[in-house]
Amino acid sequence: MVYNLNKFALTKKKNIMKHIFLTTFALIGFAFATQAQEISKNAIGLRLGDGDGFGTEVSYQRAVGSNNNRIELDLGWRDNENFDAIRLTGLYHWVWNIDGGFNWYAGPGAGIGRVDFDDDRFPRDNQPDDETYVYLAGDIGIEYNFDFPLLLSLDFRPEFGFNDNVSDDVDFDIGLGVRYQF
Repeated sequence: MVYNLNKFALTKKKNIMKHIFLTTFALIGFAFATQAQEISKNAIGLRLGDGDGFGTEVSYQRAVGSNNNRIELDLGWRDNENFDAIRLTGLYHWVWNIDGGFNWYAGPGAGIGRVDFDDDRFPRDNQPDDETYVYLAGDIGIEYNFDFPLLLSLDFRPEFGFNDNVSDDVDFDIGLGVRYQF
């Protein structure tokens, strides 16, 4: 019996997207039943993920407004023998309290990056040695705000790259954040 692997892979991707959509929908619905708790005015630390191969990013969060909203900026870089790259991601978060110091958050964002290839080790025929790219991102996650100035978070971040030859696709990133609050 011959199996069509492409059809199987496409069906599997559709099922994964369906689960992501349903989970997101359920979490947003849950948000309307929760009470807000104050978030820290500032937090700085590291986000350990695998965003398009970037791994660790320096992360800064700043509270905005009076409704538990914040802005997050993440700076990631990578340097290896095949290429050098840097990127900056900006996100807006709505934060909802689940219980005590346990919160969940979601929000949109965007970013810009630059990659420089070493053509001697990583040849790319008829393509430039370096490129700037842009992407849209979303973020949904949970966090725990300790009684001392430590914030731990776990998030899921889909990134939609376009307008380049490097990241013209969809990437999924899961990250663990460790931040000092002040």
